[in-house]
Amino acid sequence: MKLTKKLHYYIVLHITILIWGITGILGKLISMPSSSIVIDRMLIAYLALASMLLFRKKEFVKTKYRWQMIAVGVITAAHWASFFEALKVSNISVTLCCLASCSFFVSILQPLITKTKIKLYEVVLGFFVILGISIIFTFESNYTLGITLSVLSAFLAAIFSVWNAELIKHNSAFTITLNEMLGGSIAMLLYFVLKGDFNVLQIIPTGIDWVYILVLGIICTAIAFMYGTLVLKELSPFTVSISVNLEPIYAILLALLIFGESEIMSIEFYIGAIIILATIVLNAYFKSKE
Repeated sequence: MKLTKKLHYYIVLHITILIWGITGILGKLISMPSSSIVIDRMLIAYLALASMLLFRKKEFVKTKYRWQMIAVGVITAAHWASFFEALKVSNISVTLCCLASCSFFVSILQPLITKTKIKLYEVVLGFFVILGISIIFTFESNYTLGITLSVLSAFLAAIFSVWNAELIKHNSAFTITLNEMLGGSIAMLLYFVLKGDFNVLQIIPTGIDWVYILVLGIICTAIAFMYGTLVLKELSPFTVSISVNLEPIYAILLALLIFGESEIMSIEFYIGAIIILATIVLNAYFKSKE
C-alpha cells in the first residue's frame, strides 16, 4: 500500500515536471519584461486559486504559518524573476540545465534547516551537477549572465522547496500555494512602486501574450505549483529537486522544434547536460537501496 502511494506521488511529480517544462517555452515566447511576466503569473495564479475558495471548505491557518507562506512567496517571486531574465539574456537550454543545480543546494540546505543528517551520496550527486554546470559555463561563456541568473534562481528554488517541505506537514498544498502567490504578487507590486516609474500598461499583456500568460498563470503555476508542493508529503525535497532535472529534456526538445537553430549548442554543453541528468538515475538507485 505504501509503495503504491509513493508511486502515485511519483506519477503526479513527473506530470508536474512536464507542465513546468512548458514554462521555459512560454517565458521565451512572451514579449513582456521578466518582472511583468512574474507579477502577471502570480496574480493570475492567486485569483484562480482564490476563486476556488467558493467551492472549498475554509481552512484555519495559524498566523506563524501564514507569515512563513508569505515569505516563501517573496522568495518564489525572486526565483521566477531571475529565471525569466535568464531566459531573456540566454536561451532555454542553458537556463534549464543550470537550474538543475537546485538539487545541490537542497542537499546542503535541507540538513541545516531540518536538523537532519547529511546524506553523503546527495552531496556527491550535487557536486556532479555543479561539474556539469561548470563544463557548460566553460564552453558557453557567451551566456555568462544567463548562467549566473539561472544558478541564483536554482538557489532560491532550493530555499522554497525545503521550506515548503516543512509547511506541508501542517497545511494543505492549496493553502500554501494560495498564500505564496499572494505574497509574491505583493512583493512584485512593491518592486514596481519602489522603481518609481510604474505604469499599469507594463503588466497588461497584448495580443497572443494574453493566451501565453493565462496558460502560464493557471496551468503552469496555480495547478502545477500546488501539486509540486503536494508531492512533498511523501517525497523528499532532494528527490523532487533532482527529478526536476528532467525538465530540461522536455523543454529542450520542445525548444528545438519551436526555436530551431538558436537552441543548438556545442557538444560540451550536451556532455555537461548528460552529467546533470545522470544524477537523476543515480539518485533513484540510491533511494531504492534505502
